[in-house]
Amino acid sequence: MKYFVVDAFAENVFGGNPAGVCVLEEQLSKEMMQSIAAENNLSETAFVFKRELGKYDLKWFTPIVEIDLCGHATLGAAFVVANFIDKEVVKMEFSTLSGILTVTKSGDLLEMDFPSWMPMEIKVTEEMEKAIGARPLEAYLSRDLILLLEDEKSVIELKPDFEKVEKLKEGMLLVATAKGTEFDFVSRCFVPKAGIDEDPVTGSAHSTLIPYWANKLGKEEMVAKQVSQRGGVLHCKNAGERVQIRGGAILYLKGEIFV
Repeated sequence: MKYFVVDAFAENVFGGNPAGVCVLEEQLSKEMMQSIAAENNLSETAFVFKRELGKYDLKWFTPIVEIDLCGHATLGAAFVVANFIDKEVVKMEFSTLSGILTVTKSGDLLEMDFPSWMPMEIKVTEEMEKAIGARPLEAYLSRDLILLLEDEKSVIELKPDFEKVEKLKEGMLLVATAKGTEFDFVSRCFVPKAGIDEDPVTGSAHSTLIPYWANKLGKEEMVAKQVSQRGGVLHCKNAGERVQIRGGAILYLKGEIFV
């Protein structure tokens, strides 16, 4: 099968978050897709199967588990479809575990339409503080655990204890965030529960971060940065029950997988 590695939310190669993208000619078993994702050993591998022009099945796997939503691997999959499968397509619909997700060409960027998950405030616990090595100002929960820190510097300098993060009962992802200096807000994302200590750029986390920061800042359109070592920029829009996330993508590798 054709295989690509795409740096998503990147302006240059080696930036953003690398996603594996497998283009399927026939459906594969869940066990086979999990084995391929483990062999690829990227934070996520996407599997794309074309139904008809503009309509595709899409699944995402970390090296150890299938997940219900992944932003950067969706962006990577859309980049591969638009550049190597159906070059004439403008709008793509992906059938996923999170329902139908649309991705549209927007100039040099790709715009994803994702669900909006406004988080609920919860109590900050001692376990949260020990897990990230800092005292959060506030804590919120949707699918993910969102911890608000004092400032951008605090987010950048975090040194989490990943074993303790994995043991937290709240949330699939742990997201540390703060108001930005150059950007509207910044974040880092830790996912040891899915076998990923730190995810470089996490589109799905912004399903929660966008409505949260839109409410906090009083803005519907924002530019965010994930301040991991690789880093990446996300152009965000709060749209009621949906969020829109735009980003760029760069091809790193094109090849074949023999299974």
